Amino acid sequence: MTATTAYQVPANLSPTTVANTSSLLRIVALALISGAAIASRLFAVINFESIIHEFDPWFNYRATKVLASEGFYAFWNWFDPTAWYPLGRVVGGTIYPGLMATSGVIYSALRAVHLPVDIRNICVLLAPGFSALTAWATYMFTKEMKDESAGLLAAAFIGIVPGYISRSVAGSYDNEAIAIFLLMFTFFAWIKAMKTGSAFFGTIAALFYFYMVAAWGGYAFITNMIPLHALALILMGRYSSRLYVGYSSWYAVGTLASMQVPFVGFQPVRTSEHMAALGVFGLLQIIAFAELVRSHVSSKQFQTLLFASVIGLGLLGTAAIVGLTYKGWIAPWTGRFYSLWDTGYAKKYIPIIASVSEHQPTAWPSFFMDLQFLIFLFPAGVILCFKQLRDEHVFVIIYAIVASYFAGVMVRLMLTLTPVVCVTAAIAFSTLLDTYLNPEEPEAIDEAPKPEASTSAVAPDTSSAPTKKQKKAAPPPAGSTLAELVTKAPGTSKRKTGVFGLDTRLLVVANAIGMLVFFVWHCTWVTSNAYSSPSVVLASSNPDGSQHIIDDFREAYYWLRQNTAEDAVVMSWWDYGYQIAGMADRPTLVDNNTWNNTHIATVGKAMSSSEEVAYPILRKHDVDYVLVIFGGLIGYSGDDINKFLWMVRIAQGVWPDEIQEPNYFTRTGEYRVDDQAPQTMKDSLMYKMSYYRFAELFGGNQPTDRVRGQQVPKTGPTLDYLDEAFTSENWIVRIYQVKKEDPLGRDLKTANAFEQGKKRKRTKPSPRRKAIA
Repeated sequence: MTATTAYQVPANLSPTTVANTSSLLRIVALALISGAAIASRLFAVINFESIIHEFDPWFNYRATKVLASEGFYAFWNWFDPTAWYPLGRVVGGTIYPGLMATSGVIYSALRAVHLPVDIRNICVLLAPGFSALTAWATYMFTKEMKDESAGLLAAAFIGIVPGYISRSVAGSYDNEAIAIFLLMFTFFAWIKAMKTGSAFFGTIAALFYFYMVAAWGGYAFITNMIPLHALALILMGRYSSRLYVGYSSWYAVGTLASMQVPFVGFQPVRTSEHMAALGVFGLLQIIAFAELVRSHVSSKQFQTLLFASVIGLGLLGTAAIVGLTYKGWIAPWTGRFYSLWDTGYAKKYIPIIASVSEHQPTAWPSFFMDLQFLIFLFPAGVILCFKQLRDEHVFVIIYAIVASYFAGVMVRLMLTLTPVVCVTAAIAFSTLLDTYLNPEEPEAIDEAPKPEASTSAVAPDTSSAPTKKQKKAAPPPAGSTLAELVTKAPGTSKRKTGVFGLDTRLLVVANAIGMLVFFVWHCTWVTSNAYSSPSVVLASSNPDGSQHIIDDFREAYYWLRQNTAEDAVVMSWWDYGYQIAGMADRPTLVDNNTWNNTHIATVGKAMSSSEEVAYPILRKHDVDYVLVIFGGLIGYSGDDINKFLWMVRIAQGVWPDEIQEPNYFTRTGEYRVDDQAPQTMKDSLMYKMSYYRFAELFGGNQPTDRVRGQQVPKTGPTLDYLDEAFTSENWIVRIYQVKKEDPLGRDLKTANAFEQGKKRKRTKPSPRRKAIA
């Protein structure tokens, strides 16, 4: 029988009409996806204002202003004397300039066409704009894995998924704003180069790799993913001239281009992180040479020659790498790399890395919050890649495995997992829809009538056995897997992939649409509530449901800008260095660059020591003001008391004899700020600056720290070496001015007691002194 259809399909349309209509619909869909990607990232601007978020973006914005106002040459040679006072910082040689250069080019282009847009608005809206390009690059990449329908789904997924939005909302002016687009387009160009053997696409991949190197330190992910894919294909016996041309063009051009970035320099040939790419490049040259020799010598001679050359070159290459590493030419693996494999390494040896919240291991709820139902489709898409297992599918499988591990080790690397989750989920979801939207139904089996009994000598009756055609048309057994219904491997049987009944199809498609609707709702809610609030502007809800804005950070930074000298040095924990430099425009001791561990440890020692010990440190570094963040009044948990133990640990790493972490815990091992807090904790400068005059807010009642949930002493600490200069409205930011030395040469504690009318208690002379007298 002929196959039946579950619903009518127009049969009088020409292939040209279908192709043109499909192209138009894809273009419209991509345009709508790009609009949704941009619009979903504008909640921060709508709810608050056009402002830079977080910490690192403030430095990027400040550097971009230098580039826009003074030109690229001045930016490249910029020395910032106000950072890391009194050391300063050579900015041009210590940053990835791709983000600033991109904004500078856009700024110059807009001015060239007489659109004088402020550089701040360009910086704020850069990430939403590039998110549309990321959706397009993901579409192109996924299309190489399956087809256009899967590409559109992948573009829609990555356009609104919280795992990517968290780093690309308006105002999130960080390197990741453009890095994910560069990551996906580089991978797309690599797949095209590997599939077609095109040196052109290999060079395109190299140029975008260079752009990635100039933009983000995460370029090492590409540096190792492409060689890993090439090595896997070689081990699977899939070496081809296409692979050789694609990889060689990418590595040769990409490595030479990446070395033009001053901050990278000769790292591609002198660090262990880049040796995998170099090793695979050398291996491909050996294999290509072996293939050339194979075509010119006999089989027996080739085997002998191949064995000798491979063993010899392998030993020589290994010895060269080991020797160069031993001599120090090739740098060993860095601590940041070891922290990816040993989650406890950073806490033991590099506490400054472990102190960053985004470097912590990822909690399970984060996967569901950032990926929602895509996390369930992710393994299904990987399994479908295993079923076909073309060369490009091998890349997706390796990408999925590597990114899954790194995303589990570090919260920040959820960003690198999100694209492959969107791609594989789109493959699975698209395959499901292809199956249930296919109008064809499987051919029904006609039951042949039983033959009548006959005594005549005839050929054996075979009518009861199903024919080959009937076997092909038979519906799958009840135990068939969904994967068998969903797709078929190339070269297998021509079994129909349709399913029975329109009701079954509608049920599955309706559920699929429902899942997409809930996904959109979840992404919108997470984006608007969790990822669109600037760190410098806090929001809470009033009892009537209206929004209450807490603007203590900008209030404090504005006070610093207006009420302190331009060369006044401000000391704070390194988290706030970029914000102070960007908004208050004042010199700082440390900032978020974290390149000098000793300098940061010095600040940690001052914060964790008593006033008498901290004061000489402050005067030695010309500190005029000390800024601390305190959330005990309104319950702001990101304050310095919660970060204090990291200050202690970092200082202990440099001064283990003076600072010991156990001294800041109670005898039972608790971290407390109430009456049970140890004396070392109560004497620390951080504790005193945080709780100074705190009890006055409670009018004689028991003062309570709303973050720690503990009752602090009614008699608060006193300060002798610092004066309170400013406290913000909600007591989040507190600024203290460092006193100058006493003009009479007295100790400041003594001088303070004298000014308050307290007489110094005189000790009685000893009997020996009386006898001498």
